[in-house]
Amino acid sequence: MIRKTISMPDDMGAWIEGRIKSGQYNNDSEYFRDLVRRDRERQQAEAKLLRLLEEAEASGVSDMTPQEIWDQAERRYLKKNGEI
Repeated sequence: MIRKTISMPDDMGAWIEGRIKSGQYNNDSEYFRDLVRRDRERQQAEAKLLRLLEEAEASGVSDMTPQEIWDQAERRYLKKNGEI
């Protein structure tokens, strides 16, 4: 396991202490590990969204009406969730 030493302003340290005292975290390390996990998840979600947007843009303009697109999406959703 890697050890890191960080410096921060007093108000940030107080914020972390408050989170620990409230019972949300057991210690500083747990708080920072949670921040890193959340940051990683956010980065992955952003990358996925960007990929999906690029795929959508590359697929071109649909000749379907908005209602047809909605109906198709609704059927996919219902099928995926075993409702049809």
